[in-house]
This record gives sequence, C-alpha cells and structure tokens, in this order.
Amino acid sequence: MKITQLNKRSRMLAAATTLLLGGLALAAPAQTAPPSNEALERLAKEAHAKFKNDNSGKNADYIPALAKVPSTLFGLTIVTVDGKVINVGDVDYPFSMQSCSKVFTMCLVMQESGDKEIYDKVSVEPTGERFNSVVAIEEGDGRADNPFVNPGAIATVSLVKAKSPQERWDKIIACYDKFAGDKLKVLDDIYKSEADTNFRNRGIAHILYNSGHLYAEPLECTDVYTKQCSVGVTCKQLAVMGSVLANHGINPLTKEPCLEAKYVPKVLAVMTMAGFYDGSGAWAWNAGLPAKTGVGGGIVAVVPGKMSIAGFAPPLDKFGNSVRAQEAIRYIAEQLDLSIFGSAK
Repeated sequence: MKITQLNKRSRMLAAATTLLLGGLALAAPAQTAPPSNEALERLAKEAHAKFKNDNSGKNADYIPALAKVPSTLFGLTIVTVDGKVINVGDVDYPFSMQSCSKVFTMCLVMQESGDKEIYDKVSVEPTGERFNSVVAIEEGDGRADNPFVNPGAIATVSLVKAKSPQERWDKIIACYDKFAGDKLKVLDDIYKSEADTNFRNRGIAHILYNSGHLYAEPLECTDVYTKQCSVGVTCKQLAVMGSVLANHGINPLTKEPCLEAKYVPKVLAVMTMAGFYDGSGAWAWNAGLPAKTGVGGGIVAVVPGKMSIAGFAPPLDKFGNSVRAQEAIRYIAEQLDLSIFGSAK
C-alpha cells in the first residue's frame, strides 16, 4: 500500500475516532420524552416549505434514466417508533432506492450469517476514495472496505446464501418487503438504463473475485446488485424501512421482526461512518444522525429509539446526496436537538 494512501486513511480514522469519542464524552443525557406528534408535523411542514424552492444541485445523469426524473419533486416523511406517520409533499412518487438499498442487503446478510461475516469479508472502514473506486481495492487489502461503497455492496450481495441468481434476488426483495411493510418492485426503466451502462461495476466485481473477496459469480452479483438499486420505493416506504432500525429491528407498523436487535448498532455505525459518500463527516458534524443516501434522490436517517426521517428530491450535491432532502432532515435534527453525539444547546 502506498504511504500516501496509508496517511490518508490514518487521518480519516483518527478524525472519525475523535468525532465519535468526543461526541460520547460531551453527550448530554438523552431526552426522556420524544417530540410530540404535533411538533413533528409542524417541523416537517416548516422544513418542506423552507427548502422546496432550493434549485441547487442536479439530477444524476451517469444513469440516463435518472436524469429524466422531475427535479421539482420533494417529499418528506417521519415515522416514529410508535407507528405515527407524518407526510409532506411528494411522498407517493416511486423512485429508485440506489445506494439506500445497501443498508438492507447488509441487514439480510447479518441476519443470515451474523455480523462477523460483514466485518471479516467486506470490512467496515471508510475508503477515503469515491464510492465506485477501484484504487481503494487495489491499494487496500483486496477487500471492499465497507458495504456502502459499490465494491462493498456487490460483495455483500455475494454473501447472501443462495444456489441461484433467482434465489439470491428473491431473498433480497423479500427482505426489503418486510422492512417496508409493503410489496416493492423493480422500476424496469431504471434497471434497463443502469444494466446497459454498469461496465465499471462489472469490472469491480471481477477485481474483487480475482482477489478472493467476492463469493459468487461476478456478473451474477453485479446484475443482482443493479436490480436492488433499481427497486422503486416511495418516501413513505423508505421512512418505514428506516423506522425498523430506530425500533430495534421491529417494523413499528406491522410489528414484524426484521433484524435481530443486537445487529442494529452495527448497521447504524456504518451508516454514520460511510452513509453520505464523501460528505459523511460533514453530515455527522452538522446533523449527527446515522443516514444513508442514494443517487436516486432519497435519504433515510435514523434517530435511535425515536423515529426515522426520509427525504426525497432528485437534484444532488457534488457528493451525490440530495440537496433538499439533506437540508430538510438536518433542519429537523437541529430544531429537535436529535444528534446522537449529544446536545448542541
């Protein structure tokens, strides 16, 4: 490994450790009562109104179909652990999950095989490189670094126990359905557009396989990964999926167990470290919530023990994160002092 890469990763890990330990040291006692439903409704409407006219950012266009999604769409949903659902804006428009899907395939693998499977075979470290970096694999130890970069997500798909591509896919979509408490389906136009242009991901899969860190046939894994990214989800459904993680692995609407509670902190830890692509540090600094974004315009954030907040708006910032969705979620987090690192007031 190059010295410059070592230094870069060392700096990132040192900064992350300082952030986490500093937050724990300064954290105030948790609020004894969650915000009222009235307060949540008021803040959701405020946040939506405050940022709905922000026209900065642009749709992802490296997947051609994403460029065609109306850029004015903007939805915001809060789902509390007691099952209250608060909706504002375009919450019923189905958009592609993209990288938000990575969280839930990771959950499936942990539920099937335990958290050590992810820790040992994928790893859980920030890369210091872009989400689709080949350099991070080549200059690392051959593993994918974490489940939320593309190499790690493809590797995670390969760890789903299956004897065929269909069985692998059936398990993944069934897991997503449980988390959402609803039937989800692939958006065919997104899947076709992405499958026609995913040459880099195919190359990444072969590099991982060559290094011994992909655990099924490369093109199969890439295709299933592409399909999971193309699953359509509404803002409401994404918020319900996030609320499972806020509610110790149990869907607060259906009451169905989706993930053993002991795995939830592991998932939230990776969301905190790597959920916002190259903007993860700034998000932890400003919002202080575990979250995952996708280039389809969705963001799901988790307030452990309280709620999830999901936002959807297609235009993205330079890191690939929805501009309006992150502004709205951050506003709510700031107003309610929700940071997991402690009170800022």
